[in-house]
Amino acid sequence: MTRELKGIIQLIFCALCLGLATACQSTVTTQAPSGTPDAPVNAAYDGDYRLGPADQLRVTVFGHDDLSNQYTVASNGTISFPLIGDIEAAGLTVTEFQRITEQRLSEGFLKSPRVTAEIMTFRPFYILGEVSRAGEYPYTNRLTVLNAIATAGGFSHRANRKVIAIKSFNDTEERRVELTPTTYVQPGDTIRVLERFF
Repeated sequence: MTRELKGIIQLIFCALCLGLATACQSTVTTQAPSGTPDAPVNAAYDGDYRLGPADQLRVTVFGHDDLSNQYTVASNGTISFPLIGDIEAAGLTVTEFQRITEQRLSEGFLKSPRVTAEIMTFRPFYILGEVSRAGEYPYTNRLTVLNAIATAGGFSHRANRKVIAIKSFNDTEERRVELTPTTYVQPGDTIRVLERFF
């Protein structure tokens, strides 16, 4: 084998290796991270979820079984807690609620209290408009609008199956959104199934 032929083979081999490395790098950089959800996660699942009326929490005060219990956010947005009275819970995250409860308990009641809280039951959602059974329904994790409509007996024959109106718990006006399999319901949402135009 001549020196020139060996050089050509080496060049071809290097070019192939370089192309393979570039392709692998491209695959790695464009691939979604492991564990990334296919659909948006509800706000109910992260630390940004804000408490509201009808949310039920399990509150644990370490070393004080008499204070550890399940509590419900009342219609005025408060939780009535032993020793310290009403806590303005509506609008707080669970972490903020824990911190405020610890602060209030430490003000002459307990020394260095440790409080944990978790949501046991979310506030219900409401569905109106072109469904068989409009009304109030309990919220469940990762509830989609399509599941909510099924819970309410399904679409009426006049229903618009492409666009719906949703008013979130803290909003004053509803917004129209495209209805897809990954359109999620938030606790406290009011869903209105619109009438289609014939």
